Amino acid sequence: MGEVRKLQKKLRQIEDLEIKADLTPEERVKVSKKVELRTRLAELLHHSGSQQTQCIVGEEEGNMKRQVEEGAEACLADPPMAKAAREDEVKDEGRGETHHLPVTGVCVSLPDAEFRALKASWEKVKFRLRTLEGHSDIITCVAAVDNFVISGSRDTTVKVWHVPTATEQHNLGGHRGGVTCLSVPPAEYCRRLATVLRLADGERLVLSGSADCCMRTWTLSSGQCVRSVYTFNAVASLCFVAEGEGYAVTGSDAGKLQVWGWRDQENCQSVNAHSDAVDALQSQGPLLFSGSTDGSICVWEMQHQGAEPLRPLRRWGPEVTCCVGGGDVGGRLRLSARGDRVFLACGRATIRVLDWQTGTVRRLTNHSSTAGVTDCVNQIPGVLSGSCFDLTTGESTLNLFSLPECRYLISLSSSDLPRIFCFAAWLTPSGGHRWVTGGRELIVWEQLPDNAKRCEAPPSSLPPHAPAHSGRCIRHCQALMADQ
Repeated sequence: MGEVRKLQKKLRQIEDLEIKADLTPEERVKVSKKVELRTRLAELLHHSGSQQTQCIVGEEEGNMKRQVEEGAEACLADPPMAKAAREDEVKDEGRGETHHLPVTGVCVSLPDAEFRALKASWEKVKFRLRTLEGHSDIITCVAAVDNFVISGSRDTTVKVWHVPTATEQHNLGGHRGGVTCLSVPPAEYCRRLATVLRLADGERLVLSGSADCCMRTWTLSSGQCVRSVYTFNAVASLCFVAEGEGYAVTGSDAGKLQVWGWRDQENCQSVNAHSDAVDALQSQGPLLFSGSTDGSICVWEMQHQGAEPLRPLRRWGPEVTCCVGGGDVGGRLRLSARGDRVFLACGRATIRVLDWQTGTVRRLTNHSSTAGVTDCVNQIPGVLSGSCFDLTTGESTLNLFSLPECRYLISLSSSDLPRIFCFAAWLTPSGGHRWVTGGRELIVWEQLPDNAKRCEAPPSSLPPHAPAHSGRCIRHCQALMADQ
């Protein structure tokens, strides 16, 4: 298996190289060997009998349901201890020591009838996938408001899209560096600032951060930039905290957190929070969660009374989280917090689950082998979603788990679905799901009514590799996941 691991490592490096904006001649040579390396890896895995993710397309429903039912519990079991120790070794460079951290399963038994009903409902869900074309580089961040999708790209633009018509509404140009993050403040706080700026009372506002060291505020209706703040640091992440008059918080590529008043956007506080880029920020009531490429997670409390509103509560380093990022867009740490748990995606095959009160770390299987890469994690009502990219095959999926039990429900994919770096979700007035994923492509996932046809054309008439997100073909995939 030594050669297998070497090939997987090379493929991971190649995927990270392909994300880069510019490649050196030596790097281009490495990228050109991707197909050759994948072919060799597939041969080794075939001869060794290693189990890989099995995808069953929706047309094979009888067989699909049987296989998923039989394999559902396999993904819930604890991985072999040898594998767990190998994945969770974190070397302390200062002392030359290696820590072996205990890893436990995160799944709690759910009444079978309730879980089967939830699983069955997701097995019936159908999505239409539509590509929104317009960005010329990787989409790094997405957000959603009502019927609009907002996307930020490394091409320096922010775009606003009208989902029902799949059309571009506004191209928000103004940043001089790649756009790294977006945030949409609650409507109540938008109204407050709209009054100050003498905008329409119902105006929605969008915040964007960029490598050009600027945070900009845009109107959703017209795409006008109404404020621009120079942060003195490349902005790697930002979020809005709805406490008091409201705060915008930016995380820099050097580990600094900066707090900005919402009404005047004056700098209230600067904190050297991490030793590397602050990749992720998320607010939960008065709490703020920050995650860094250095593998550390910090929890803060926002107190709107006082000169320095941000107060530290907890900090957990990479020796606890086992998250060490690196690389470009694909190597960034992503987090999704709710209650005492923080779900972490840091480019590994599994999702880390951190209890930020106690420091307990658990692992949720998100791929059938160590060749999987988890780039983003998110929560929708009652469901956890994690992206998964298979280095061996180049296939991308969204894996869904029930919450709070974290039991595997279903995997969704389509032919030629690109690697997913960012995710946003919202519900339609009728209660249907709408998602948007970003990476090399910007794709809207729209849940279809139960009586919608699976595909306008019979499967036999479609090309073998026809993209399922063209809006014409609707494909529903399941994945059977099991630990090796």
